[in-house]
Amino acid sequence: MKNNELVSKSNTLIEASYTLNLVAQRLIVLAIIKARNQGELSKVGGIHRITAIEYRAYFGCALPMAYESLQSACKSLYESEFVWLGKDEQGDPQKNTSRFVQRATYNEGKGFVEVMFGNDIIPLITRLSKEYTEYELIQIRNLNSVYALRVFEMLMQWKILGKTPLVTIEDLRSRLGIADHQYKLMSNFKKRVLDLAINEINEHTDITASYEQHKAGRAITGFTFKFKSKKTSKEPKQIANNDFIKMTDKQIAVFSNKLAQLPVLGSKAKIGMSTEAYASTIAQDLRDKTKQKQYHKYLKELGYKFK
Repeated sequence: MKNNELVSKSNTLIEASYTLNLVAQRLIVLAIIKARNQGELSKVGGIHRITAIEYRAYFGCALPMAYESLQSACKSLYESEFVWLGKDEQGDPQKNTSRFVQRATYNEGKGFVEVMFGNDIIPLITRLSKEYTEYELIQIRNLNSVYALRVFEMLMQWKILGKTPLVTIEDLRSRLGIADHQYKLMSNFKKRVLDLAINEINEHTDITASYEQHKAGRAITGFTFKFKSKKTSKEPKQIANNDFIKMTDKQIAVFSNKLAQLPVLGSKAKIGMSTEAYASTIAQDLRDKTKQKQYHKYLKELGYKFK
């Protein structure tokens, strides 16, 4: 898989109500991509494997944390349900409850998770519906809040318009998997859910978003969201292989750590070298005019803005 892989979900699934932790949601996303890349509908319902190394590569965490995260998410994913709206044989709406997966396995010795999707979710991740939402995997790479990820997907549902219709407070809480006893005060809901989500989206994705609250009298009844693509009036200048990029200490610290976690560069590390030690070596290379150029294409893939 590549960072520009497309995540595709039916709008029915985007609007569904469920509670999953961040790692479990990320696992669903990676499994959806793997299922769609099978090419044949009959294989979508098969077993899809996500390794800790893959998880680390896409979401930038240390390898030991990736192992722990996958193990804890495996049980959560198997036990979780989602509630979605469908239609009965007469075309009337009905509320359905189903599971994301019918099987979830964690192999501790080899560090991977295997999942098998439930029958009800397969049509919701294979574009069998005319109404579906797509976005690039890289857009959610640095979103560290479950609320940010869900709000981002909700915005992508209305990508063409750049704004959402009114979402009632009840519907929004349901979509975000917020229980009745959580964030009862509107001030807490906005601070710890909406503001947190919007700030992460604005910082780590290619859109800038905001929300507006709507009232009936003094009570807030719902929200609308607006968003737009960040300005990219000029493409980054293509640099020659012998050009030296002047990076700040902060940039070197951030990108050396990201580079050290790329599987494609992992083979260049000395045997037994920790990720932290390898990042330190790369940081030295980024300051060296003769060694920096080998990392240029990877810096671009990781989002470094060339001037």
